[in-house]
Amino acid sequence: MNASESRNQTICLVLPPPVQSHGLWKKFGPNDSGNTNYNWLDYSLPTLELTIGLIFAITQIFHFFFKRLGLPLFTSQLLAGLTLSPKVLPRKVAEKLVTENSVQVLGSIGDIGFAFFLFLTGVKTDLSLITRISKRALSMGIISVVAPVICTPLILIPLNIDQGTRLRVILAAPIFSVTAFPTVSYLLNELKITNSELGRLGLSAAIISDICSLFFMVCGGISKVAFAEGGEEAIKDTASVICYLAICFGVLRPAMKRVVRYTPEGKPVHPTFVTMITVLFLFSVSLSKWYPQYHFLAPYLLGFAVPHGPPLGSALVDKFESVINASLLPLFITTCGMRVDMLPIITSDYTHRVFVRTRTTIATVIPFVKSGAAMLPPLYSKMPRKDCLALACIMSCKGVVELSICTFLSDNKTLIPEVHSFLILQVLFLSSFIPALVKILYDPSRKYAGYHKRNITDSKPHSELQIIACIHVPGNVRATIDLLDVAGPTKDNPLAVNVLHLVKLRGQATPIFICHQKKRRALYTCSYSENVIVSFNKFEGHNWGAVSVNTFTSVSAPSLMHDDICTLALDKLASLIILPFHRGWFVDGSIESDDEGIRVLNSKVLEKAPCSVGILIDRGKIKGQFQDTSTDPSYNVAMIFLGGRDDIEALTFAKRMVHDSRICLTVVHLTACENNDDFKEWDKILDSVALRDAKTNGYINYMQKEVNDGPETAMIIRSMANEFNLIIVGRRDNLESPQTSGLKEWSEFPELGVLGDLLASIEGRFSILVVQQQQTK
Repeated sequence: MNASESRNQTICLVLPPPVQSHGLWKKFGPNDSGNTNYNWLDYSLPTLELTIGLIFAITQIFHFFFKRLGLPLFTSQLLAGLTLSPKVLPRKVAEKLVTENSVQVLGSIGDIGFAFFLFLTGVKTDLSLITRISKRALSMGIISVVAPVICTPLILIPLNIDQGTRLRVILAAPIFSVTAFPTVSYLLNELKITNSELGRLGLSAAIISDICSLFFMVCGGISKVAFAEGGEEAIKDTASVICYLAICFGVLRPAMKRVVRYTPEGKPVHPTFVTMITVLFLFSVSLSKWYPQYHFLAPYLLGFAVPHGPPLGSALVDKFESVINASLLPLFITTCGMRVDMLPIITSDYTHRVFVRTRTTIATVIPFVKSGAAMLPPLYSKMPRKDCLALACIMSCKGVVELSICTFLSDNKTLIPEVHSFLILQVLFLSSFIPALVKILYDPSRKYAGYHKRNITDSKPHSELQIIACIHVPGNVRATIDLLDVAGPTKDNPLAVNVLHLVKLRGQATPIFICHQKKRRALYTCSYSENVIVSFNKFEGHNWGAVSVNTFTSVSAPSLMHDDICTLALDKLASLIILPFHRGWFVDGSIESDDEGIRVLNSKVLEKAPCSVGILIDRGKIKGQFQDTSTDPSYNVAMIFLGGRDDIEALTFAKRMVHDSRICLTVVHLTACENNDDFKEWDKILDSVALRDAKTNGYINYMQKEVNDGPETAMIIRSMANEFNLIIVGRRDNLESPQTSGLKEWSEFPELGVLGDLLASIEGRFSILVVQQQQTK
């Protein structure tokens, strides 16, 4: 057989190609001459459905075990792809499932998902943050990308390679030194530290690093075109990138801003504009196919051009994010793993072995160079070493963006299979190891540890009481101002109110914390908190000299809002945080709103707060009564005292109210009929000291009642509840006493404590304040 004959191949094609099978019943049904060789896996659609089902099933099995080890879902998705790769599956199974055609089809679907992921990441990014980035984040973002590129020629000096290979490796260095903003954002969200100081610094540095990485990668792509096809093609590609940027930011972004400007406030954007932007996204994906050296750059830049946040950016994110992150993006990650061809790195060809060794050496050393460079700016600014190391790990993490770069270069034959396999395994290792290491190095809650007493009881007499007042919805404004007005602010007992308006993060990736300074205009054209600011400034004006107000806005994910609340309380040395209850009522007593997210937030603040916490349950409109200018008491407050640190804190807050002659304060002391030996003698002494002033103060009505058990306590409270406008109780979490025996089993809201939960279940027009004293650690 000669050489020409040996190259002849026979290829059989079935036209039209078999797509839809006849079902399993055809296989197991009665045989006849037409179905003896029937196999439903010979058809493309059932094979595709089976592969997708296996992908999600194997991913969930892996994640069921790995999530207990703290590993992210990304690890399970990539491992599922490696499990379904031809080198792991048995040969007969791989020939049926992991064929080249099936992987290409799944890969095409995944490519759309990844392109949409990059587009939505761009939509959620606030580019105006670049103008407000600190010098530390700026220097860290630049040096973490530039240092590996500069060090690459130095790393190659000991290696005996020719100049051509050396030049190709240097041009490829930006690929190994990428710090992708989507990867860092995903990691910080996974670790739930986006709102922490470290998370904000990491996000700011990642934006700068991402811009530098894109610049180096575009320059590298243009240089490669110049070497391969000549300078004329490189100039054309450069001009195409510049034109695309000009269209996105010079034409499309102003047009989309005009759409936002003409959309009524609080109203959703018209669906037609969402459809038009989706069409533009699909066109940008096709541009990536025409210019493959700028893979997925076009949809990412188009996402940057879309105004973030409501109404336009949030509409796109709400419409597409869930289906992309839950369905299409996992397919992309898994198919990247399925394309791995795990060949041995050591080969017999010397030239090939040197090439592989050079690339793997660079890929191994660069993360260490990148981490070391990223640590320099925070170390210079005296950041703790553990935090510096955690930040360096965050800047060196790898994820779906790095995975896509490796897969794209492998598909274009830029990376040989050995190097591609090594880089995929490196991404798998770093994406699993770095989150676990950051969790060990950085705990954002440790700064809230209560080493200093920040509560009302231990505050100095006549000192300014620092309060953090949290606002979610407009209804919280009136209720909070009413409570602060009742708190008896005077020039001798002033209040410093730090109002924190909490806004749910929608349509953007980076959280925002705004300090509304009174002496200058806000930096944001759209004020999230205009009505809140006006209302509290008016309250400050009515209590001039007795109340000072500072207003802040936090735009963040609901699961991370507690960090902003606790950080502000720590910075302001606050003694009390006031939180609105998650449930609201209409005037007739029916439930108006019930936000489970606010309830989870309140529980987290109760657990981690660096000071005392009060949960305000607003059930009565009392402002009209309280604004009566007469000197007769017009506002009735009750404080129910059983004993313990929380009750002492609640009583101390209640005693501030007697400075206002219009308030009538009644302290109801419920004691057990039988002596409770379990209650410590020292606690009894503290209770007696706290009650001494209430018994002797002529402005306080003191009542003492003996009760036998919890049901009797409940009967007394129900009979007196509607006689008052406001009832204050201590939370008394996990504190057993005869007065509340038997009530805990019926508790619906444990965050309110036994008495708070009991009062919340009583129908009436009175408000409730549940107080927990600072939890010392």
